[in-house]
Amino acid sequence: RLGEGYHHLESHLLRAFRKYASRDAVPGDSVWNWLAVAQHHGLPTRLLDWTYSPFVAIHFATEDLEKFDRDGVIWCVDFTMTNELLPTKLRSILDRESASMFTAEMLASAASTLAEFDDLAKEDFLLFLEPPSLDDRIVNQFALFSLASSARLLLDEWLETHPEVYRRIIIPSSVKWEVRDKLDQANITERVLFPGLDGLSRWLKRYYTPVGKSLN
Repeated sequence: RLGEGYHHLESHLLRAFRKYASRDAVPGDSVWNWLAVAQHHGLPTRLLDWTYSPFVAIHFATEDLEKFDRDGVIWCVDFTMTNELLPTKLRSILDRESASMFTAEMLASAASTLAEFDDLAKEDFLLFLEPPSLDDRIVNQFALFSLASSARLLLDEWLETHPEVYRRIIIPSSVKWEVRDKLDQANITERVLFPGLDGLSRWLKRYYTPVGKSLN
């Protein structure tokens, strides 16, 4: 995000994004769809990208050749456990819908604005949200978002206070090349996860970089 002052800028950033984006950029006019689209296109938001797929997670932990001399890490969060920490109003929506994950429409029934969402509880919480299928990238990456209860919430600090909801998987640097090679053989690559010419270029650049060389 934009550092400690992000909470002062959040509403201004989203308002400007909605003002200047094309009218058909977002399905419907839900603030949650707007937030998902903004995050998807690189705007700093309180959302954080996650994936259901362990293979996609491993890809992102091994895609940067400049960091192959360092261990990689995959953060795993049990959203069924974070759901137990949600405010009663939000838990009741999941129960009513027999769901374990929010959609934008479900969340809008509890809060139609960020201000209303911030007022749902005094205690910090983390909610998981499935974005609309905006494009093939979201679909191919099995993407979902976490949504912090406040623009001030720092996820790493929140997780430290709830160690039961997460774990970390370390990928030793000594096996990164082997892991990366197996992912490429299984077609878990930038070309698939980022459909289009940008993803193709990223894949080719990484694939043909000699071992031991850095990407520039």
